[in-house]
This record gives sequence, C-alpha cells and structure tokens, in this order.
Amino acid sequence: MIDLYYWTTPNGHKVSIFLEEAGLDYRIVPVHIGKGEQFAPEFLKIAPNNRIPAIVDHAPADGGEPIALFESGAILEYLADKSGQFLPRETRARFTVLQWLYWQMGGVGPMAGQNHHFVRYAPEPIPYAIDRYVKETARLYGVLDHQLAERDYVAGDYSIADMAIYPWAKLWKMQQQKLEDFPNMAAWLERIDARPAVQRAYALVEQVNADPQALLTAEARRLLFGQ
Repeated sequence: MIDLYYWTTPNGHKVSIFLEEAGLDYRIVPVHIGKGEQFAPEFLKIAPNNRIPAIVDHAPADGGEPIALFESGAILEYLADKSGQFLPRETRARFTVLQWLYWQMGGVGPMAGQNHHFVRYAPEPIPYAIDRYVKETARLYGVLDHQLAERDYVAGDYSIADMAIYPWAKLWKMQQQKLEDFPNMAAWLERIDARPAVQRAYALVEQVNADPQALLTAEARRLLFGQ
C-alpha cells in the first residue's frame, strides 16, 4: 500500500496518473493546501518543504521500514523503479526519459507556475511579469512541440516524462497560450487525454476537491503566498 499525500494541482496529478497507469495499490490522503494542511506537523515529517505531493511506501523493495518521499520527480523515478514500468533500465533510453523529466521539473513547472501566479493569483496585474512568463511558457512549449514532431511521446515510448509534463501543458489556456501554435503538442495532449488511467486520475478531483475556486479566497492566498 502506498499513501499518496495529494491535492488537485499539476504536481499532484503527476503521481496519481502514475499510480493509476501502473496499477499500484494506493490510498489518497488529501492535503488541502487552501486550508494550510501542508503545514501540519505530521505532514512536515514526510514533506519538510510543505508542498504536495508526497508518498509513504509501506512495502519498499528492500523489505525495511516504510519509505517517505517528497518532490514529484523523485517520487516518479522511485515508483518507476519499484514497479519496473515507464522508465527503461537501459542507460541511453533511461536518461532520455530522465532528461525530459528534469526539463519539466526545472523548466515547465517553475515557469508555468509563475505564469499561473501572475496571470491568475496576483492581487494586481503586473504587465512585465505576465509578459515574461507567458513568453517563457510559449518558448518551452515550442521546445516540446519540436520534440514531438517525429514521435508520439516525449522520449519515444510513454513514460514518466509524459506524466510529469502533461498536467502542466494541459492548462495551456490558463497560461495564455494558443494551442494552434503547437500542433504536435496538441496531438500529444489528445493521446494522453484518451488514456483510461489518466481519466481515472483526473476523476479524483471531484472526489477530493469539490470547490476548485477555494484557492482563490483571500485566506487561501495568504496561506499559499504569504510565507
């Protein structure tokens, strides 16, 4: 059994997608980031950076005590190695996947995240910041679109790299992007949208978060951005 400490954000979706795709036994432990549950002492023991997602694996491969992990990229790599799925063992193929996973962690996530903040959450519009992050998001999606020109998935076969990038790229409209500028990315999004495991992962949103607008309240903003 794997405990997934989760909220309905792009980073949370990465891990729920993997668990559904791999068919691993897991249970959701909601962490409502708009209510400050990420600062609870019991959660901080697992995720000292007070961010979701995090996991606790109660049956690690070494047979020892449960393993707790935070950081979505590390979690995906761990689960892929544990299950033997979505991350090749062979060196060249493995690092093709990992470089795109790290590209998401170091590029798409932070840049699209800042895009979301200044476009949607900032108390007042800051044109320079909006322009900066909208343009950088577009640049990154141009890189992705080029990579997908001759392949169905980012690293060839469907992998943890796709699972990491997809939840962010799926929000292109919120990020003030034009999908027609990225036709290969658009086709890739459709391919992943159609996957039953992805659909099951996103169905968790309605179970866990009945009010997606809750993160827009003044109190939620204070908790999320006032640290």
